[in-house]
Amino acid sequence: MKLLISLIFSFSLLFSQNLKPTQTFIASGGVTDLILKNKLLYISTDASLVDIFDASSYELIKNIRIPQIKDFVGDQINSKIYSIDVIKDKVLIVSQGEKGFRYIYEYSDDKLKSIITIDKKMYIAKAKYLNENLIILGLLSNQIFVYDLKKKEFLWEVQASQSKFSDFALSEDKTKIIIADESGSLKQLNTKNGKVKKIYSGLNVDNIFQVDFKNKIVITAGQDRRCAIYEKYNQYYKKADFLIYSVGLSPSGTFAGFANNEDNDITIFNTKTKEELFTLKGHRMTLSNILFKNEKELYSSSDDSEVYYWKLK
Repeated sequence: MKLLISLIFSFSLLFSQNLKPTQTFIASGGVTDLILKNKLLYISTDASLVDIFDASSYELIKNIRIPQIKDFVGDQINSKIYSIDVIKDKVLIVSQGEKGFRYIYEYSDDKLKSIITIDKKMYIAKAKYLNENLIILGLLSNQIFVYDLKKKEFLWEVQASQSKFSDFALSEDKTKIIIADESGSLKQLNTKNGKVKKIYSGLNVDNIFQVDFKNKIVITAGQDRRCAIYEKYNQYYKKADFLIYSVGLSPSGTFAGFANNEDNDITIFNTKTKEELFTLKGHRMTLSNILFKNEKELYSSSDDSEVYYWKLK
């Protein structure tokens, strides 16, 4: 029976349909993060810019420019943007600062204001809105903070683990956060108080580069070449030919994508049946983001300036 199942999986991979991108967005620099909100595609880059495109017409609407920084010899250089988020008309931006420290900016009403400066000496890797007044941020040290934008103070802090932070993902209602790190296990925290609610382990045995969390399903991108799926009654991993740098889930969690090989192809599969349906071909550099628009459309980016839009037939 095990041999039969293995053969079925092998054939599903062999006969998955190859697809080319439907449309290409050209960003201002190497792409670091993607957010789709209200028919706008926000693309952050390593060139001190967030590009905002109309997702329907593919036209560039505007740029958000953040200040350049000085390098170790005092020269002005672009600031790499590490993460972005959007709520209503506000954009949250985590960017590079001097000596490795990070800034957090908020952009609203055509104005950019500093939320956290390098004076805090924080190595912030990622930040997201919990609501208009609260943000949650993860540090490279794997400390997780919630910050009140109105009170300008931290409400709580927790050390998720002693392992180096990689990524986090929020549940749709933003009451839960999944923390990924180099230990290979995942911690689910309550965003109200930082208490650990659940630990996911046993599928990844090395650093997890990226995580996504949709409809109670968790997916990982592993240095061990494993794309793990954690669902209540369905836990398994898919093996890739190369380090898996990026993953993404559709809104329902039924479909998933992961970076599969050295050619930067993306494999799309059904998380329930494990069937591999499509291979997305076109990226020339390491994958950085896989973002599903819905069950049949998605965006993907790599370390270059190209963002691809795909339609799954």
